[in-house]
Amino acid sequence: MHLEPGDLIPVDGIFISGHNLKCDESSATGESDLLKKYGGEEVFRAIEAHENIGKMDPFIVSGGKVTEGIGTFLVTAVGVNSSHGKTMMSLREDAQTTPLQSKLNVLAEYIAKLGLAAGLLLFVCTFIKFLTQLHSIQGGAKAKGQQFLQVFIVAVTIVVVAVPEGLPLAVTLALAFATTRMLKDNNLVRLLRACETMGNATTICSDKTGTLTQNKMSVVAGTLGTASRFGDKSSPDSSQPISPTKGKSAVKGKQTAPEHDASDVSTTEFVSTLSDEVKSLLTQSIAINSTAFEGEEDGHGTFIGSKTETALLSFARDYLAMGPVNEERSNANIVQVVPFDSGRKCMASVIKLENGRYRMLVKGASEIMLERCTKIILDPAKDLAETPLTRDNVESLTGIITNYASRSLRTIGILFRDFDQWPPKGTPSQEDDPKLAVFDKVFKDMVFLGVVGIQDPLRVGVAEAVLACQKAGVVVRMVTGDNLMTAKAIAEECRIYTPGGVAIEGPQFRKLSKIQQNQMIPRLQVLARSSPKDKKTLVERLREMGETVAVTGDGTNDAPALKAADVGFSMGIAGTEVAKEASAIILMDDNFASIVKAIMWGRAVNDAVKKFLQFQVTVNITAVVLTFISGVSSNDETSVLTAVQLLWVNLIMDTFAALALATDPPTPSILDRKPEPKSAPLITLTMWKMIVGQCIYQLVVTLVLYFGGKTILSYQTERELGQLQTLVFNTFVWMQIFNQYNSRRLDNGFNIFEGILNNYFFIGIQIIIVAGQVMIVLVGGKAFSTVRLNGAQWAYSLVLGFLSIPIAIIIRLIPDELIRSLIPNYFERRATPQIQVSDEERHYDWIKPIEDLREELSFLKKIRGGRLNMLKYKLQHPRETLLPRSRSGSRSRASSIPQTPTGEHSGSDFGGSLAPPTPESRKSTTRRRGRSRSNSAFGPAAAMAGVIAGSIAGWSPIERRDGDGGPRFSSIDGRAALEGQDGIEVHPGTDANDPVIVEDPAAIQHPPSQLSENRPAFGDTLAPPKASSSNHRIGHRDDSQ
Repeated sequence: MHLEPGDLIPVDGIFISGHNLKCDESSATGESDLLKKYGGEEVFRAIEAHENIGKMDPFIVSGGKVTEGIGTFLVTAVGVNSSHGKTMMSLREDAQTTPLQSKLNVLAEYIAKLGLAAGLLLFVCTFIKFLTQLHSIQGGAKAKGQQFLQVFIVAVTIVVVAVPEGLPLAVTLALAFATTRMLKDNNLVRLLRACETMGNATTICSDKTGTLTQNKMSVVAGTLGTASRFGDKSSPDSSQPISPTKGKSAVKGKQTAPEHDASDVSTTEFVSTLSDEVKSLLTQSIAINSTAFEGEEDGHGTFIGSKTETALLSFARDYLAMGPVNEERSNANIVQVVPFDSGRKCMASVIKLENGRYRMLVKGASEIMLERCTKIILDPAKDLAETPLTRDNVESLTGIITNYASRSLRTIGILFRDFDQWPPKGTPSQEDDPKLAVFDKVFKDMVFLGVVGIQDPLRVGVAEAVLACQKAGVVVRMVTGDNLMTAKAIAEECRIYTPGGVAIEGPQFRKLSKIQQNQMIPRLQVLARSSPKDKKTLVERLREMGETVAVTGDGTNDAPALKAADVGFSMGIAGTEVAKEASAIILMDDNFASIVKAIMWGRAVNDAVKKFLQFQVTVNITAVVLTFISGVSSNDETSVLTAVQLLWVNLIMDTFAALALATDPPTPSILDRKPEPKSAPLITLTMWKMIVGQCIYQLVVTLVLYFGGKTILSYQTERELGQLQTLVFNTFVWMQIFNQYNSRRLDNGFNIFEGILNNYFFIGIQIIIVAGQVMIVLVGGKAFSTVRLNGAQWAYSLVLGFLSIPIAIIIRLIPDELIRSLIPNYFERRATPQIQVSDEERHYDWIKPIEDLREELSFLKKIRGGRLNMLKYKLQHPRETLLPRSRSGSRSRASSIPQTPTGEHSGSDFGGSLAPPTPESRKSTTRRRGRSRSNSAFGPAAAMAGVIAGSIAGWSPIERRDGDGGPRFSSIDGRAALEGQDGIEVHPGTDANDPVIVEDPAAIQHPPSQLSENRPAFGDTLAPPKASSSNHRIGHRDDSQ
């Protein structure tokens, strides 16, 4: 297949021949840089010559785009067999149910069964009573039929009232309302279930570029001479709170150490202190000595070129009043241009000044630039006066450069030197053009102008958003492809990397056994140089530990991780279509702060459903019990609440209550609590306390009015007795109206009106219910079996209804612990099967011996027949080598692309496919297979017997789960073992006695992120749950930081 610039590559293959072919594979592999392709024959020769082939890539990957050059490649995989096709196939899965939906289904079934049982019991009782009174009923068969019909209607009405048909409506309304509002917060919800799942997320695995940062390189710090600086701050300290910079003036004087307490200044203030001559020189050094140019992107003017040069040009345009680049270059008399050279690490331009002299402008790697200097600009605030570069100056500048590097800034040195003529006297000229000097001969005795630090800066509000997540009990982890130093610096700046945390590189993460990964992951905060498979592996490990995981991703290769997570966030701006399809929520602004909004709305959805349940269950119990008691005790088998009245109550508690309580927006205090685990009950003890208390109060009031109202109120006439029936109904409804306000709070707080003015639905629904009830009592008449009430009776109804609020205050004053102590042990919550959110989770719930045997049989299936000879070199890791699953960052059979020839396969990198056989290997294989088919057939039987016998003795060729095999860290030297490996670092602020690793992660009954002893330190004030986790403490650390 032939390739040309602009082609989208649909298949995988191997590059054969061409010229300067470069591909953009960012959508497929996440690599942002263009990759130059080398012919397969050229790479093969390099392999035979044992040359370094680290940067030689002959593989064409589907999903990429050709940006430069032309060429021809051999197609090796198409359709579902290509890397892009496998990624798309991995996204196909069945719909999942969320924990909330599963719990609601169970609860609705229980309520329906109880309501059906209550209706059936009422029918049996009233029917028996009807049969005993059958002979005394006057009016013949018609009257008897009407009496039986009344019995049946009351029983059916109880069933109708008890069945929570408003429950699905409440959930749908809450989700629909939340998703609509979330769109205004830049969260486009593709799957409704993701909204409520996000409310209980316990950990977030976030990308760095574009999510935490702006994905736009910019100049964030700089120094001219040693006298003027901006963006001058020491390395971030995660243990200190975020505070705004207080500097107001330029820092002047010699810098003696990188960690100084000098005041920082803004870029505008810094530029204002420079002289016009220095500004002009700095502008020329940036604009003229550059290969970037101006262009247009999405209708907006921008700079096109390398990220470093575009960042410098943006700085000059925004702060140095630089005009159009073309004008700046046209106004300058450029006599020589020296392009960037990777050996020299610099580029240069020579211009002729108005006074007839020549000036050479140089910029490049700051360390190399400093070595070429013998002078330095004296004071940028005055003029271009030069002074000799002293040893103190060199030490000061070296400290500045080191400080910038520790902050993961890319440092660029800017130099200049003036000459009387060009080429300078005594300097050799170039052979092909005598007017051009040999650059290496004049590149000395330079004048040091300054050094700038370039970085992809954090998005505004990211640090505060991370702190908000930590306050809410959500651990944020950074998963990035950048190097470890850059990842750590950015993670510290946004408060992700904190004392007690671990930063690790992807290759090292893959080398760890599964047990070691599980021991280290609770403290893992930064995963650098990670592959998409690393991200998916991390997500799977976290979910095995019981975490509810949210993941961000923008590339096609992030799709498996997005699908594996409980909630996947894709980028609306930088994300690919495949990533968006795999995600549940799309961040329209690619901003991490929008995830916090998603958490708030997710919790608001969960709270809305619980508020509705708290209200509905109260009405359910009261209405059913009241109808049952009054129906059985009545002489004519009629209830105190007629069928029509019960239907009005049902309308209130289902439709209207769902609209009122399911539309409460989140309040800031919603982030002041920890996420709820998946196994948490839907109705908490606090809710049950309120439900039972209100039920008791409402039943007492209505039953007293029903049975004793005639005596208490001294009613005698028939009209007064009719008013008594209406008074009971009116009082019952008003108690529900006021109880709706109580249901707006799920905890023991007293402010039931918090945020009520922000919920216009609630206010409107209350007005409708009140107006409807007044109209029913006043003009309902025979239709609702009501009569008009007088002023005193209205007062009785309103006062008794309003008393629901003081009663709720009294109930909330009763400690939950007291209620818990009064509950008999028989009613304590027993362990129940875990809610299955997906088929993938069900994989981890196999009974362990069956799971081991299942994997061993799968292993034998792969090696049956004559393929047992593979055991010679595959016996150590048969599962990883032969089975289709992979734990590493390598490309598995399920999502593989052609293997690169770098040979970078660690001990755990087992996912790649076997290399194609060579003629020599075929011959050797033929010789090895010189055996009869009977022997080959006998092999699996012998292997089966050996595997089963070994399994009984405790050995298995398949990796044991949860501590049965594989290396592990000990609590004594686990930290030392981590710190002793390259690519793994523990935060320097970690307590010396903190072991960092979790000795026995399988013994933890709760998500590790919710236990303070198993997570890094961050500034939350949440107390750990009262679960029995004291046996698993790995070290004490104060969480009040």
